[in-house]
Amino acid sequence: MPPLYIFIVSLLCSLNTLPWSAADDTLATGQVLTADDKLVSRNGKFALGFFQPDNGISKASNTTITSPGRYLGIWFNKIPVFTTVWVANRERPITIPELKQTHLRISGDGNLVIINHATESVIWSTHIVNRTETSINTSVVLLNTGNLVVQGSSGVPLWQSFDYPADVVIPGAKFGWNKVTGLNRQVISKKSLIDPGLGSYSVELNGTRGVILMRRDPPKVYWSGLTSPTLIPELRSLLDMDPRTRGLIIPAYVDNGEEEYYIYTSSDESASSFLSLDMSGQIKLNVWSQAKQSWQLIYAQPADPCNPFATCGPFTICNGSSNPICDCMESFSQKSPLDWELGDRTGGCTRNTPLDCALSSNSNTTSSTDMFHSIAHVTIPYNPQTIQDANAQSKCEQACVSVCSCTAYSYQNGICSVWHGDLFSVNLNDGIENHSEDVLYLRLAAKDLQGLRKNKRKPIVTVVTTVSITTLVLLMLMVLVMIWRNRFRWCGAPLHGSDGNGGIIAFRYADLAHATKNFSEKLGSGGFGSVFKGVLNDSFPVAVKRLDGARQGEKQFRAEVSSVGIIQHINLVKLIGFCCEGDKRLLVYEHMLNGSLDAHLFESNASALNWRDRYQIVLGVARGLSYLHESCRECIIHCDIKPENILLDASFAPKIADFGMAVFVGRDFSRVLTTFRGTAGYLAPEWISGVAITPKVDVYSFGMVLLEIISGRRNSPEERTSGKNHVAYFPVRAISKLHEGDLMSLVDPRLHGDFELEEAERICKVACWCIQENEFDRPAMGVVVRVLEGLHELDMPPMPRLLAAITKCSDVPST
Repeated sequence: MPPLYIFIVSLLCSLNTLPWSAADDTLATGQVLTADDKLVSRNGKFALGFFQPDNGISKASNTTITSPGRYLGIWFNKIPVFTTVWVANRERPITIPELKQTHLRISGDGNLVIINHATESVIWSTHIVNRTETSINTSVVLLNTGNLVVQGSSGVPLWQSFDYPADVVIPGAKFGWNKVTGLNRQVISKKSLIDPGLGSYSVELNGTRGVILMRRDPPKVYWSGLTSPTLIPELRSLLDMDPRTRGLIIPAYVDNGEEEYYIYTSSDESASSFLSLDMSGQIKLNVWSQAKQSWQLIYAQPADPCNPFATCGPFTICNGSSNPICDCMESFSQKSPLDWELGDRTGGCTRNTPLDCALSSNSNTTSSTDMFHSIAHVTIPYNPQTIQDANAQSKCEQACVSVCSCTAYSYQNGICSVWHGDLFSVNLNDGIENHSEDVLYLRLAAKDLQGLRKNKRKPIVTVVTTVSITTLVLLMLMVLVMIWRNRFRWCGAPLHGSDGNGGIIAFRYADLAHATKNFSEKLGSGGFGSVFKGVLNDSFPVAVKRLDGARQGEKQFRAEVSSVGIIQHINLVKLIGFCCEGDKRLLVYEHMLNGSLDAHLFESNASALNWRDRYQIVLGVARGLSYLHESCRECIIHCDIKPENILLDASFAPKIADFGMAVFVGRDFSRVLTTFRGTAGYLAPEWISGVAITPKVDVYSFGMVLLEIISGRRNSPEERTSGKNHVAYFPVRAISKLHEGDLMSLVDPRLHGDFELEEAERICKVACWCIQENEFDRPAMGVVVRVLEGLHELDMPPMPRLLAAITKCSDVPST
């Protein structure tokens, strides 16, 4: 029975779903929470568990940067962008070797503790004081608000995470202090994107001084806001002006005999937001956008991101109107580029060339060839030293150069200021809150300063030559464009995103006919044409797709050049070029030595893929789809994910191919209405209903492909002719066996049991969540990647209603 028919029939059958098993939100005395467990609030919005921070894919190394340790924390459970709202052991990460020996439990004295059960050493504890009940009556509950509460039998909180915030405040949490107990809910920024430890900045409510933002080391207040009756109305007015927060965020200020605090609530319990103190020292309010599937910045204070003290580290210049805001001073380089990428700029920048300064052996004078470079329109650095008798700029410069530790000077309005050692908070006049016209003279080695001056003279000397050459080149390009349009006049309609096709080659048909030996070696064929093996320049192997059919071939040709031509990713097939002559449409791709995935999974004469290669393929395809959905300028929905469109290189690394059915979704939209497309057996249910689609159609297809990779067989049902006919639909069986804990019967028997059980279970869970009939229940591909990398956990998936209906209608056997 065709899978498409099964979906249609199933819609007519009973759609009673299996009961949903909600995750537990409570940890009782005697129970433990291990590294693989988590508590989930009753509304499913928040989760508590052990996590490992990561920064996604590094721009520099193209690899995932992860923290060396694990932490206990609370995060938004339903949001695909992993976002923590509280961390327990910020200063004591759990090392990977001790992770399996570590769990969370209620100790004998009633405290909640993270403990290494092998050594009985406490990693973190709540430190509850003035207890009146025994631990037998104690329980820990993760509330719907995201507040973790330790409570006695009466339900009165003995301790709560809302009183000990990390770097985030969420709706319902108080930000302020208790006048009776002295409890101060201070918020401290984290160190970096992969280190939630105590960072450089803090914010607190401090009596008459109001909200205080300060640098922790050295201690320095850089922003304060007095608490007053006018502050909340002004904030409400600001929030009501923004359609994203109008009526959603409700701030309040309370000051009584016991407490003083700010608090904000949300009128929509399903909405998600958080207020954070980020690594650069700014308070930021973020609201989750379901349409854009990302956090949207609503409010920031201070308004100028350069306002926090030393936000860019030593020897840097901060410009609040640029992105990124931090840059090194001339002739300086980032001390640690990796730390900068992770948001930690405390190390700042270091000199490219050391200063030339030495104390004379026969006197107390110095000998130096150093010179000074002027930096205009900046704020002068922190902590200057004033030179009283330097009443001219020349004397001020001499006062600095005569001391080897002096790094800069400034002479403004007859006042000479010098600095020794590191320079902090040099901020450019960016027109936001900084309007400084001061000039800083930076001390540099003579070699570096001479290089700067040469670089500045070069544009002036060569400007006439450059203009002449540019004009000539433009004239030549105009001629070439005219020739191109005349030669390829039948290709005149613009390609989507064709302005980004850099590097794609336009081939002549005769050259491709020669490269493929007149299309003699066929690699395969599809609905729109055939693929042939070719060799360019007698050494570079390629695959040449020759498209058939004027109308459909033209549509696929434009779709493929428009999509593959503007993207680059290690798990997407690379488009080398195209040919467009007369009615001929050809596409030239890099040649994949091991062909398509379906040949290795389903052909009887093919050797079975080992488990390592299968898992590499699963992870690679997930990363490729995540890139298409979440990282391109426009979201690209492939629309035809199946084993035939997954190619394998010499090392069996996967590359997604065949973008002829791809559609584009602008970042301002969440879905698109398009014609029916795809392949039976991999189609999401929403295709049949005719609604506008989202990237979740690819997620569904990916889930179906995962099941085929696991089993080494087609998902398509097979009719048994012996006795009564039964439909053995593998996805139904997979979810049933997953719930039973019987993975061995699902894995390809050709592996003879040689596979990783934990990875197989992870793939099965991901697959079964991906094929849920409700698109909102399917995870985004970014989440899928995190799960497959072992950085995120998924609950046991329920049986989708459509598959349950198939089971009921078809009387599917369980084995």
